[in-house]
Amino acid sequence: MNADLDRFRSELTAHLDWFAEHGRKVRFWWRDDDAFEPTPPLDRMLGLANKHNVEIALAVIPKNAGEALSARLETEPLAQVLQHGWHHKNYQRKDLGERAAELGSRRDMDELRAQLTDGKANLERLFGTKFIPAMVPPWNRIARPVADMLPEIGLPGLSTFTWLNAPRAHQVQSHVDIIKWKREVRYIGWKSAAQRFDLQLCRRRTNPQEPLGILTHHLVHDDGCWEFLDEFLAIAAHHPGAEWPHIKDLFACPPTL
Repeated sequence: MNADLDRFRSELTAHLDWFAEHGRKVRFWWRDDDAFEPTPPLDRMLGLANKHNVEIALAVIPKNAGEALSARLETEPLAQVLQHGWHHKNYQRKDLGERAAELGSRRDMDELRAQLTDGKANLERLFGTKFIPAMVPPWNRIARPVADMLPEIGLPGLSTFTWLNAPRAHQVQSHVDIIKWKREVRYIGWKSAAQRFDLQLCRRRTNPQEPLGILTHHLVHDDGCWEFLDEFLAIAAHHPGAEWPHIKDLFACPPTL
């Protein structure tokens, strides 16, 4: 018996029961970062999306993506594609204590504009209507001038992590990262998962329109991450107090605070 898993199941179900009893639904969405080629972890993740019939937004690194990923996703109707920077390279100064960012304050704007424009064109060519014109900044960090430039190059959408950026039109955030990144990269654990969902689901009681974003990184998942996804989706993808809007529709909506 796993008491922490049992608690997670019961608390998630209780939250969603509250929404169903009040004739409301939590709007969930799922973002996964760093895709660029077919891999067994990608296959496993797509299998979970298909098993539970939920869409997944793949943040694809455009410089590294090619025909192999295009062919793999062609028969995956639940997979959508967002743009994940250009090549997922850090340009900030670690020696000065700056946190990693590709779209940060140290970029030459003309060079960056050209890279992001080329990246968008590559993703449009590879994925066609699966591509949603939205930027997912590597490391979830983006300088304000870069964010302001995105609509000018045909990328009105933006997705980072929780409160890292002030809300704007066509912004859809992620909120629950299932991975612990410091020291040992691993699943956050059922206690932390329960606490994070408790916070976010309580917020949705007074802000029901804000989508609740699940953030994953399939290339570094351990067994705990895979178990979480199956357990979470077994409840949230099938409960009357939850819904999973089309990802394209989410990015077309006005901002939700």
